[in-house]
Amino acid sequence: MRRSNAFLILLSALALSPAGARHAAAQSAQTPEAEVFLRALQALSQMHQNAAPDSALWEAALDGMIASLNDPYADVFTPVEAEAWEEETTGNYSGIGLQITQLNDEVTVTAVFRSTPAEDIGVQVGDVIVGVNEHNATEWSTDMAADSIRGPVGSWVEVRFKRAGYETPISYDIKRDNVHVPAVNYGILDGNIGYAILDRVARNAAREMDQALQELRNTRGLIIDLRRNPGGFLDESLMLADLFLTPGSTLASTSQRTGEGAVAGGSGVSTESYQDRWPARVPGLPVVILVDRFTASGAEILAGALQDYDRAVVLGERSFGKGVVQTVMPLPHGRRLRFTTGEWQTPLGRSLHRARDMQMRPLEENLDTLPRVMTPGGRPLLNGGGIFPDLAVEGDTLKTEEQDLIRSANEAEFPLGLRIAEFALEQARELKQANRRPSVDATAFVAFVNAMVSEGLPRSAVESPVVVDYLRWRAEVSVAQRMNDIGTEAEFRMERDPVLTEAVRLLEASSSQTSLLQVVAGKQNGTSGSTANRR
Repeated sequence: MRRSNAFLILLSALALSPAGARHAAAQSAQTPEAEVFLRALQALSQMHQNAAPDSALWEAALDGMIASLNDPYADVFTPVEAEAWEEETTGNYSGIGLQITQLNDEVTVTAVFRSTPAEDIGVQVGDVIVGVNEHNATEWSTDMAADSIRGPVGSWVEVRFKRAGYETPISYDIKRDNVHVPAVNYGILDGNIGYAILDRVARNAAREMDQALQELRNTRGLIIDLRRNPGGFLDESLMLADLFLTPGSTLASTSQRTGEGAVAGGSGVSTESYQDRWPARVPGLPVVILVDRFTASGAEILAGALQDYDRAVVLGERSFGKGVVQTVMPLPHGRRLRFTTGEWQTPLGRSLHRARDMQMRPLEENLDTLPRVMTPGGRPLLNGGGIFPDLAVEGDTLKTEEQDLIRSANEAEFPLGLRIAEFALEQARELKQANRRPSVDATAFVAFVNAMVSEGLPRSAVESPVVVDYLRWRAEVSVAQRMNDIGTEAEFRMERDPVLTEAVRLLEASSSQTSLLQVVAGKQNGTSGSTANRR
């Protein structure tokens, strides 16, 4: 696939060239506006009765520039925010590879990431951190533990863990390394249906999806869950689409300002398209993609490319509609500037950007006026404002009794979610020791509910059979999560996930991508009994 000289993220780490930046800065410094601004800044900082420091005035000026752009995605990161953004978008940090949570008032390991120092040395889910180096960590918060365990690559940290069945803590000397939190998790559902969750379009997401496809290539169909995926790196989203499409196919195109031409007085706008280079990994496998209102950016590129080529059918809600290219450029003193520099289009030329105000609320629109494009298979697709699903399926909502439970727990200041996580961790530990699949023991569950009541959860809140079933369901899902069993977790979730359930039904009724499209067409035309409908 062709690469831009700029480092695009949808998010994009593009910046002016050094020469262009110096030219632009020098040019700006000579303008009347720049002279007025600098003179006003000097006067205000030196003579205003409130004696505002230079730093506060510079911050206000920067905030004012951002606000004047009317760009809801523009922002300036502090060094701490920049570091958090880097970790969130890439999944990379320096440490030992643990996920920790405060359970039973203890800092507990709830996940050990693969191919990390923690996994290599034998740290286990359920271990409790009780010491770091010379410090006693028994009363620490998760933030304190994380800050102490992280450190430069190649440095060492001693971590002491309390483990069930051991009288004294286990001490490990662990060498810190670069850690990558996986963006792709996958499993196989009943009926031999592959299921892959893409949490974000992070660095190595395409490589992880490729590995998942190798494991899932012999299934009867594949579900790719992009719900709540905020997007990420453009080049990774293009490589993700490359896994499914044929060489020569257009994956996406962008139109953006690079800054070079603008410095010389031109528009500085460049247009570029990206082509598929590699053979499809699973050419005959039927594919269903799940999206919701939070699916955005790079995740929409993937869904849009496969939908445009009839390579996948899309289920769920209309996606967020963040079809913009963003530049993230370094600023002095560890800061970063993020702003919009252009837009991208799907292979059929659909601009999926949905206009929003500064509070991120979508502007009013008339769907009947949106243009449509035709796929190679003759399917009409709406052009504008996010990915419109081929079949719109509403997600799950809480029943009245379940809402009452949540309200009662909040009013009693009872940590319901935390208690469920603690119970699930204990159940998962016992099931692992017995080499059994995720489940919830009926006797243990009754004891768990009674224990919550004795701790302050109102008895009236858990008397309804509806609430008991809801609590059992949440516990089952949490147990499967603790055991890292994606397939069983999905099967538990399907009890209350109509979108995933519909995807499974479609694949069970299909033997190929062509037959899948035919089944969906029948549902769109109302020739089936599906509850899903077209929007």
